[in-house]
Amino acid sequence: MDISKIKEFIALWVSRIPLRYFSDPDPVVSVLRLSGIIGQVGPARSGLTLDGLEKSIERAFSGKRVKTVALVINSPGGSPVQSAQIARRIRELAEEKEIPVVAFTEDVAASGGYWLACAADEIFADANSIVGSIGVVSAGFGFTEAIERLGVERRVHAMGKRKGMLDPFLPEAPEDIARLKAIQMDIHESFKQMVLERRGDKLTSPDTDDLFEGDIWTGSQAQALGLIDGLGDLRPTMRDVHGENVKFRMISAKSNPIKRLLGSREDRARQQVLSAVSVVEEWAAWNRFGM
Repeated sequence: MDISKIKEFIALWVSRIPLRYFSDPDPVVSVLRLSGIIGQVGPARSGLTLDGLEKSIERAFSGKRVKTVALVINSPGGSPVQSAQIARRIRELAEEKEIPVVAFTEDVAASGGYWLACAADEIFADANSIVGSIGVVSAGFGFTEAIERLGVERRVHAMGKRKGMLDPFLPEAPEDIARLKAIQMDIHESFKQMVLERRGDKLTSPDTDDLFEGDIWTGSQAQALGLIDGLGDLRPTMRDVHGENVKFRMISAKSNPIKRLLGSREDRARQQVLSAVSVVEEWAAWNRFGM
């Protein structure tokens, strides 16, 4: 057997194989969309929660070719608990897998939406995005005069002097307001610490406390304050980092259509009524930012 002939044949065969088979595989960016109210929107509708997103978050970080996880955020906020839990899970996997996270804000990344953005190593926004609202708010209604005019007698029996705190059918008590403020202050401090931990070295405001008064800014203003790293969109920014051959893998939470069909006709009717109320509540949350 002529070894040289065999070598020539192998060399010729190899030369005809496209070069892409010898190069590194194209990098992948997992894109996880976080859009909507955070937490339970109402009795019948659920927004962004860790329970609903955990599997999607894990899928985003899975795969040997994943080089970056991109968060596309469009949220006016919501539950501080769910904001913290979702952000914490993202950070846990980012550190475990050693994969960087980059956030891209769309219309709004405010309040809990900005909390989620702070889970990223870098934050980008559109020049016209609404960013910030680093604060805590509690809103409700008082029906004291209405119930008197209707001639309705309210009867409440409870054990524990705080069980009727902030009852909308009773006048506000100063001690109830003080208690609510104390709770809000604790939550606000957690929010501040998240921002300082993730953005502290990048903040440029001469008085950092001014950033935590619930104010909002455009993307351009937020960049000047160090609340975000730059202005940019998902695809061009990631192509600048990973090259033109980067692949985008869209990750979305999977809903269960069977679950929506379960329950009696009365249950479904009740869910429809509650959903209508939830839509109004959700509209109010977006409307705070002109959306």
